[in-house]
Amino acid sequence: MPLVQADEGDPADELARHARKISPRLARGEPQRVTVVRNLAEGELLQGILLEEGIPSILRRTGGFDVPDMLAAGPRDLMVPASAVEAARDLLSLGQPVTPEPGEEEPLQRTAFKILAVMLVVLLVVGLVTGTIFSLTR
Repeated sequence: MPLVQADEGDPADELARHARKISPRLARGEPQRVTVVRNLAEGELLQGILLEEGIPSILRRTGGFDVPDMLAAGPRDLMVPASAVEAARDLLSLGQPVTPEPGEEEPLQRTAFKILAVMLVVLLVVGLVTGTIFSLTR
């Protein structure tokens, strides 16, 4: 006979235990991004840390990485309600902002466009130099 009775792990009990940990004052407002994590495992770890402090959170795949090949891999946005943003940032970063302020952040599409523009300019310059050298050698 086992010394400890095995816990069946009823999903309803798990949800109730999870809900009891959440502080109602930290569960108000629209979800806002607090930080970006590298993968699902890191995100779930941070969610557990936040939950222990009563902060509810959501993991959402970062835009551009929501392809089926990357179900568990790829960056995730860690979202918390608006009332818990400051508490979550303080808890996760010890007072230092984890992500840049909204005005300082550059969207991924704008960065990709700048890289593409630089590559096209370099290709144009190389083409012009090669064309000039080819026409001079004739």
